[in-house]
Amino acid sequence: QVQVVESGGGLVQAGASLRLSCAASGQTFSDRARTWFRQAPGKEREFLATISRSGASTYYADSVKGRFTISRDNAKNTVYLQMNNLKPEDTAVYYCAVPPGGDFTIAMYAPENSYDCWGQGTQVTVSS
Repeated sequence: QVQVVESGGGLVQAGASLRLSCAASGQTFSDRARTWFRQAPGKEREFLATISRSGASTYYADSVKGRFTISRDNAKNTVYLQMNNLKPEDTAVYYCAVPPGGDFTIAMYAPENSYDCWGQGTQVTVSS
């Protein structure tokens, strides 16, 4: 049974940093790209960053480029999202998921509803 668990969220002040983790079990982890999304209250889910199977390639949304870094440790079946200089507008529930076919090359274009293996999300709240 596939299980995905996001963790590492919390309440922080503006300018702080957090590192989110996405741990997967019950599936072959290293042969799939992984993607982070977030959803703020009243807004649609937003693509943030994606990473290839090996971790050699990454792609970021303009809204987080330069502040967020996606990485992975295939030995630990875990993907990370390092978030620096957090802003109140970063407040959201953060999720990780697998793009269609686990394919990095389409991850930034694929619609959200084509993604698979969603976790329950982790809440990040940034106070001003």
